[in-house]
Parts: sequence; structure tokens; C-alpha cells
Amino acid sequence: MPRIFLLLAFAVSASAAHADALPRTIGTVKSEAPAFLRLVPKDAKVHVLAEGFTWAEGPVWIADGGYLLLSDVPKNRMYRWTPGSHAASVFLEPSGGTETKGFREPGSNGLKSGGRSRLLVADSGNRAIALLDLRTKAKRLIAQRFQGKRLNSPNDLVVGPDGAIWFTDPPYGLEGIEDSPLKEQNANRVYRLAPNGQVTAIESQIHFPNGIAFSPDGRTLYVSNSDPKKAIILAWDVSQDGTVTRRRIFADMTALAAKGLPGLPDGMTVDDRGNLWATGPGGIHVFTPNGRELGLISTGAAISNCTFGGADGRTLFLTSTHVLAALRTNVRGGPLRFPALAGTAK
Repeated sequence: MPRIFLLLAFAVSASAAHADALPRTIGTVKSEAPAFLRLVPKDAKVHVLAEGFTWAEGPVWIADGGYLLLSDVPKNRMYRWTPGSHAASVFLEPSGGTETKGFREPGSNGLKSGGRSRLLVADSGNRAIALLDLRTKAKRLIAQRFQGKRLNSPNDLVVGPDGAIWFTDPPYGLEGIEDSPLKEQNANRVYRLAPNGQVTAIESQIHFPNGIAFSPDGRTLYVSNSDPKKAIILAWDVSQDGTVTRRRIFADMTALAAKGLPGLPDGMTVDDRGNLWATGPGGIHVFTPNGRELGLISTGAAISNCTFGGADGRTLFLTSTHVLAALRTNVRGGPLRFPALAGTAK
């Protein structure tokens, strides 16, 4: 069996075991830290699984179905990729709003598993957080406003340890972005959607809040700011009642952004050891829980988001401009959490 098959848990079928049928590789995996080799095999490669997207985003592994979903936000489509295939098929269209006038990104963006055949969607086009039934594809909007005004265009989301949904709301989905006449909020915020349905503002002082993640123990919240003038990742301590304290800069990539490296702080994920895998200028930067950078995974283009998945949970899937790609690791993703919102259970 060719060596590449051993590297990929998502390998192509035996009937396609020819060199020209194997996924092509892109980019590089770099590190000078010995600790990085405990996370990623020395000879790991980034393999293209599917391509042809306009702007791929929000990959999520659906464990109970054994497939991956991702968003093409400008095209207003959600795609499905199944292990062994060389292309992704349209899963939902439109994936976001049916009204496209005034929108530059009308589709779904960030995606997270909601458990029991449900998907949580940062629905840019509907300017809402949505709950999608994966069997019927019926969608319900569960958060649309803050203080009576419409949200901007929710970008990414994560479920906290208490079942609340935390999400970011920059205006990237709107034509004109900050200057859009559709924009009702006077700030771009990080929000918490509580189990009782209440939406609370957590952060209002960063320009373009984007990716969001929790540490495995749920005690640390991470949020990226995709502003080239202040390309940072923030961190907070999170209490059991959902309040945040000790706001701090976890990583500063502003100097890298100034060099013109592709990408900005965007989507992120955590592994089960607490390391943060965060997109930024140049690729995916891998940080220890104390903020020490261990390595960089590059595709040569901007990387929008990443997530762990696959049959054993050790595959890192990533979306990079027009491609869906992946590489094998030695770690698994952090624990999955599911929402506890009133009225969402079926």
C-alpha cells in the first residue's frame, strides 16, 4: 500500500489506487519546536480534497454521518464532502438568505455541530444564528437582534460549557461592510446567546471580531480580530455564569500582516491538549495554551478556518480560498458541546 494511504484516514478507495488519482499536496508544514512533532508527524502533508469554491469557510465534521460540511459564503451554498470522494456536492442552496440585494456574502459562514442531526449556523445572509435539521434541512432562526436592532452578519460561533452559543458579528456579509445602509448595530460585537434565549454583548471594542473558540475546559474564550491594523487574538477568563474577565492579547500578528502574508486572524480550533490552531497571516499558527507558537501550516494562500474530524478525530480539515484541504495530526479536537437553548430540542 502506498505510503500516502497510511497518512490519510480519509484515503481514497482501493479502486483509485493510482498516482494520478491521489489528492495533490499544497503548501508547507514548518516548525523549529520539538514539541510540534508531538502534534504533527514530521512528514505530514497538506492534501487537497476538493476545490472550485469562491471562498470556502466554516468546515465542520458531522460525526454521526461520517462526512464534512463547509460553506461557500459568496455563492450562498453549503457543500458536503464524503471521505473517498474527490469533489464536494451541494448540500444546501441557498445556505443563507434568499434576499441577496445589499449582501456581498449572502450564504452561511461558520458551522458547528448541534448534536442529534442538528447544525448550528452563523447565517450571514439571514443576519442570524440558525439551527438546521440535517435530515429535513428545515432551518429555524434562533437569534436575529440585539437591543431591538438587527445583527450585522454573524460570522462564526462556538458552544460554551454551559450550552450557551457564543458568536461574532462583523459586517463582512454586507455590501460596503461598515458603510452598508443595512447596518443597524453601532459596533461589531461578540455575543452570548444564553440557554434562555437572551442575547448579551461580551465585547464591543475590536473592529472585526471573527473566529471564536473555547479551551477544552471551557475556562478560556478566544476571539480573533481580522483587522490588518490590529491583527490579534484576544483571550478572556470565563466563569461558570458566563461572565468574562481578564481580557488580554493572546497573540499579536500585526507585524506579519504588515509584511503582506496571505490571510488574517480568522477561524480557529483547539485540540484535546489545549493547543490553539489559529488562522492568520501566512497560514495556521499553532499555539500552546500559554501563547507560545509551535509551528505554521501553510497553503500559500489565505486560510479562513479549520476543524478536527475524521473517523479517529485526528484529521485537521482546513478551508483556504477555493480549496478544502486536510492533513493528519497526532491529536484530536477538543470536546464537542451542544446547545441547551430553550425550545431547540426535538
